[in-house]
Amino acid sequence: MSATLRGVHHLPNQAARRLGPSAAAIWPPLRRFIAREHRLGRFMARRRSTSALYEFLRFGVKQAWACLFGGIAIFLMVATWLFYPASAPLARYDFLFLCMIAVQVALFAGRLETSDEAKVILIYHFVGTVMEIFKTQVGSWIYPEPNFFRIGGVPLFSGFMYACIGSYLCRAWRLFDFEFSDHPRRLGLIVLSVAIYVNFFSHHYMVDLRWILFAWAGWIFFGTRVYFRIWHDHRSMPLLLGLVLVSLFIWFSENIGTFTRIWLYPSQQQGWSMVSFGKLGSWFLLLIISYTLVSLINPPRERATSVRERFNCMPGCWHPRP
Repeated sequence: MSATLRGVHHLPNQAARRLGPSAAAIWPPLRRFIAREHRLGRFMARRRSTSALYEFLRFGVKQAWACLFGGIAIFLMVATWLFYPASAPLARYDFLFLCMIAVQVALFAGRLETSDEAKVILIYHFVGTVMEIFKTQVGSWIYPEPNFFRIGGVPLFSGFMYACIGSYLCRAWRLFDFEFSDHPRRLGLIVLSVAIYVNFFSHHYMVDLRWILFAWAGWIFFGTRVYFRIWHDHRSMPLLLGLVLVSLFIWFSENIGTFTRIWLYPSQQQGWSMVSFGKLGSWFLLLIISYTLVSLINPPRERATSVRERFNCMPGCWHPRP
């Protein structure tokens, strides 16, 4: 067992001061499990192999918890596609809308969602719905089923699909105790996000500036690293890589959404096909807007990076805190 792990488990008070409070404490219903998890962690840390396995499992559990709102949304999409009766008096889209409201109320009332998460969900729901109204009017995609709760042909539940992204980022930010090095100024992020949002509308009438926006995003995030804590140590990766990976996950989710006929692109109306891989770029740009919104609620903590980290951590690697 490494010296780091010996220090954590043989000196619990010192470890507690170094690691800070458990992320589970953010959600009151999880607090009673903190002591049990600590005992399990001490047991798993006895061997290097079980310690590595346990850190991998912790990563999966944290990711699943961060995806709670989005996971519920995807489950409802699939479940209603498989089992919701077409002859039901309540349209499928309206059922989804009422379900997402009920989920939102239940999570907040059960203190499984914080007020910050609720703010991000509300703001992003509005931002996403406005864009949906415009995009459906210009024929970018359609919602093929009828329903009652809609604005300009857009089912109101669609805004929750955008809110899932904001909810994930907000929860992951707290769960993984994000710290950053060389983080761009938030004013620069705001200006970039506004430009991205405007381009989603303007590219239908003028030159699409997305390649300039990609270059702009690469420029302001170049050199930015995000440090995330799975268990005891912070590990790091380029923030741009993290955003691309999350965008890829959203793209996979979009394929599930179109396969279950929640919405359809023009090329899918005669039969389903995978969403164009080019949409990954659109999700990357949209994710930057979501990231900016979350960063306004959770101010990024700048991490003092040591000289050794600067020289030893090559681009793309995961580097533990010494």
